[in-house]
Amino acid sequence: MIENPELELHPQQLIEKNKKLEDKFNFIKAVMLDIFFVYYSILVLQRAIYYKFFLDLRELPFSWLQVTVLFAVSVVIGISWASTRTSLSCRLFGIAKDNRVSKWTTEIFGWFLFDITFIAGWIVTKISIVSLFSPEGLNGAERLFSALFQPNFGIFDDALFAMIETIYIALVATLISIPPTLLISFFTARNLMKENKLSFTVYYILRIILNFIRSIEPLIWAIIFSVWVGIGPFAGMIALLVHTIASNAKLYSEAIESIEQGPVEAISATGADRVQVVWHAVVPQIVLPFLSFTIYRWDINVRMATIIGLVGGGGIGTMLMQYQGLARWREVGLIVIMIAFVVWVMDYISAKIREAIY
Repeated sequence: MIENPELELHPQQLIEKNKKLEDKFNFIKAVMLDIFFVYYSILVLQRAIYYKFFLDLRELPFSWLQVTVLFAVSVVIGISWASTRTSLSCRLFGIAKDNRVSKWTTEIFGWFLFDITFIAGWIVTKISIVSLFSPEGLNGAERLFSALFQPNFGIFDDALFAMIETIYIALVATLISIPPTLLISFFTARNLMKENKLSFTVYYILRIILNFIRSIEPLIWAIIFSVWVGIGPFAGMIALLVHTIASNAKLYSEAIESIEQGPVEAISATGADRVQVVWHAVVPQIVLPFLSFTIYRWDINVRMATIIGLVGGGGIGTMLMQYQGLARWREVGLIVIMIAFVVWVMDYISAKIREAIY
C-alpha cells in the first residue's frame, strides 16, 4: 500500500506548505510584472517622451537589436529588484518586506509610473485646447448638433425594428451565458481550488484564458465572428456571449471567494463531499449576487449591442453606421435619440430589479 506523505503532516504544516507554494507563485508573478514595469518605463521614456517630445520625430526609429538589448536590461533589473522584496510588484502580491525602504521605493516608483504614463498619453494623443475651441471646429459642431436635434421620423419604423433586434441580441447572449458562467466560476474561485496542485493548476489556466478573452473588447469579437459566421445579429450575439462569459465568471468567482467560511466548515465537519459542501454551503450565499451581476450584465450588453452593429453585428448599430456614412445627420439624430431612450429605460428597469432582489 502506497502511503501519502502529506497525510502524515500536521494541519499546521500543510497550511505552511501551501503558503510557501503560494509565495513561490506570487514571487514568479512579481518578477514578471517587475520586468514589464521596467521595460515599459524605459520604452515610454525613450520613445514617447524623448523621441516625440524632445526630438519631435513624426516617425519613430525602430531596431530589433535595440529592443532586445532594452528587454535584456529590463530582465536583469526586474529580477534583481524583485529579489530584494522591495519592488512595487512584490507589494501588490503581498510578499514585500514590511520596512521603510520597501514603502518608499513602491510609493516613489508608483508615482513615477503614473506620471510618465500621463505625460506620454498627453504627448501621444496630441491634446490641443486651441483646436478644440477653434472657429472652424465650433462651426462644424454647430452644424452637426443642429441636424441631430432635428430628427427625421420618416425612418422610425425601420429604426424601431432594429432597436428591438438589438435588445434581443443582448438578452439572448445574457441568458445563454448563465449556465457555462456558473460552471466556470466555481473552477476559478481560489478558495475552492487551492486544495491541491492539480486544482490550483486548473484555476490558473482558466484564469489566464478568461483574462485573455475579457481583454478583447466585444467590438473586436464582433469583427471576428462577422468573418466567421457572416454579418448579422448572430455574429453580434456570439461576440457578446463570449465576452459576457469571461466577464461574469470573474464577478461570480469573486463573489464565491468572499463567502463566509463558517457554513463551509460546518458542512465539511459532517463528512460531506466537495459537491455537497458547494451545494449546501456555497450556493445559498451567492444566489443574490449572481442574480444582481447577471441583470447588470444584461444592462451592459444592451449598450454594447448598439456599438457592435458598427462592425457588422446587427441591430441599430448597423443602421447608424449606414446613415452616418452618408452624412445624413437628421436620420442619425433619430437613431441616437432612440438609443439614448432605450438605454435609459433599461438602466432604470435593471436598477429596480436589483433593488427588489436585495
